[in-house]
Amino acid sequence: MCVNYHSPTREQFGTLGAFSELPADWRWPDEVWKDYSAPIIRRGSDGSPSACLASYGMVPRRHIPPGVKPFDTMNARAESLGERRSFAPAWRRLQLCVVPMAWFYEPCYESGRAVRHAIGMHDDSPFMVAGLWREWTETDGGVASSFTQITINADQHPLMARMHKPGDEKRSLVVIGPEELDDWLACRDVETARSFLRHYPAQRMKTWAAPQTVHKAAKAAEASPNLSLF
Repeated sequence: MCVNYHSPTREQFGTLGAFSELPADWRWPDEVWKDYSAPIIRRGSDGSPSACLASYGMVPRRHIPPGVKPFDTMNARAESLGERRSFAPAWRRLQLCVVPMAWFYEPCYESGRAVRHAIGMHDDSPFMVAGLWREWTETDGGVASSFTQITINADQHPLMARMHKPGDEKRSLVVIGPEELDDWLACRDVETARSFLRHYPAQRMKTWAAPQTVHKAAKAAEASPNLSLF
């Protein structure tokens, strides 16, 4: 499933309709991987969409207890949101967010080998993906946020079914259209929230081969999660 994506530029965020400006001191990389910080949009204290800088992965590596084998929480399966310990509390509390993207990456095996592909909107516009967020108390007493993306089965989706290894279940991120943003963030019961977890039309999306340009940097960050890349 999707484990990295290309974030919109600062200028592109203004086209998403959630807010006009981000804090000037916010920094994030173009390509976002596990434990990297990137902007998300969630419901603010006044009920309107609000931006937050959060780390990718519901359980940051620094919060995995000593002796516990590292595990990944970049994606949350829609079918088990209410059951998985990493996601259930946020889902039941409806800590919903969207993750702004320019495109995301998946492997395609149509050539007989894995080829990294980008998936984005047909008109190249940035878009928003359904997610969950939570907060963590850090060792210095501060509070930091993290997020995950929600995925659904894509065996029947014309575009997303082309991704991943033959024989594997096909999965897809959930695109939240700009006209649905306020309603998604304002959901007050889980069944209403679940009704948003559906496929985006394939004809409004596109995919293209995308060279792997940050593999070494990502591996270095995985080995050293406190490494700063920006």
